[in-house]
Amino acid sequence: MGDILFLAHRVPYPPDRGDKIRGFHILKFLSARKRVHLIAFADDTRDMKGKSGLAKYTGNRSIIWRSKSRVMAAAQALLKYRPVSLTAFENRPLRDAVNNILARHSIDTIYVFSSQMAQYLPANPRQRVIMDFVDMDSAKFAAYGKSSRGPMAWMMKREARLLQSFERNVARNATASLFVSDAEAALFREKTGAERVYAVENGIDIEFFDPVASFRRIDTTGALIVFTGQMDYRPNVEAVTWFVEAILPHIHLEYPKARFAIVGREPTEAVKALAKMPGVIVTGEVADVRGWIAAASVVVAPLKLARGVQNKILEAMAMARPVVASAAAAAGIDHQDTIRVGETVGEIAEQVNALLANPSGAAALGQKARKQVEDRYSWEARLAPLDTIMGLRVKAAPQRRTAA
Repeated sequence: MGDILFLAHRVPYPPDRGDKIRGFHILKFLSARKRVHLIAFADDTRDMKGKSGLAKYTGNRSIIWRSKSRVMAAAQALLKYRPVSLTAFENRPLRDAVNNILARHSIDTIYVFSSQMAQYLPANPRQRVIMDFVDMDSAKFAAYGKSSRGPMAWMMKREARLLQSFERNVARNATASLFVSDAEAALFREKTGAERVYAVENGIDIEFFDPVASFRRIDTTGALIVFTGQMDYRPNVEAVTWFVEAILPHIHLEYPKARFAIVGREPTEAVKALAKMPGVIVTGEVADVRGWIAAASVVVAPLKLARGVQNKILEAMAMARPVVASAAAAAGIDHQDTIRVGETVGEIAEQVNALLANPSGAAALGQKARKQVEDRYSWEARLAPLDTIMGLRVKAAPQRRTAA
């Protein structure tokens, strides 16, 4: 039996954002079954320094710096008639690293994490190929195309069309194609006609995200509404902008002193500007998001565009906080009436106000959410289907020698 080669568009350590969290836990899961070699990109200098944290889960590790600008990637994509998503991750040193590992080691499985990395597969791979799309990226760009105007709309629709063709071809040749939710897997089957498509959901570290765990608490008084996420990610930017401009004024009619905290790294200038609005806090990157979640009267996820499972919702549920989410954000989670869902400005504002008016009911809802996460969303439980899909078994523990 050979090893696994794990290709990732972003080094999965530290697991401090959505894609890195899923990547890290899958890598950890696989490493308990086989030797895993990692080849990944880094676009943050801190990630280049942190790769030692993966030593216990990997054999060889090659982390390649990715510095290509979006403008350069777009220009190359137009010239080559390729999706920008692929040219942005086109890199000779990484291709050389893949060829080197395949030549030097007995690899029987290539695990491809995100569609951008499928361009590094051999032309006719003799290895088993597990393609973890996570989300259907082409559908995301199609949605962007509908909401954009002018040249940007044309660019988004072009990206959706070319990327879907690429996704279809990759899935046709893969041993299995994985998505983060049943809904996302069903959408992919519908749009591409692909077979061997499976859902492998995200989980949550229920020991780390635990309201009784040890972490730095945030001192706060009064109603605090919290949103967490990577704040240069377009759906997150759109969500908090919509909340501040359209929803928060309705909440302030009943709770004028309520504050809204936007918690997450790399806030765009548009997000920073929201801090000028009454009651809005923009924290930027924080050392530990749990303090802000724990302090929240309500956690909100008002995303208009959301694909798959939202880690921000699972984290809040695990921390036993009441959650109000848009229908799009809640769609990928089996929440069993443990969170509140709204679609319109009025519905979301009404749900938040109802929870602020009933602290004991909000606390009970949070406890119910925590129980749902404990029962359903541990990483080991969510990743268990990989054993069947990939035909894996947990490594046997080494036997101790006994004295003669």
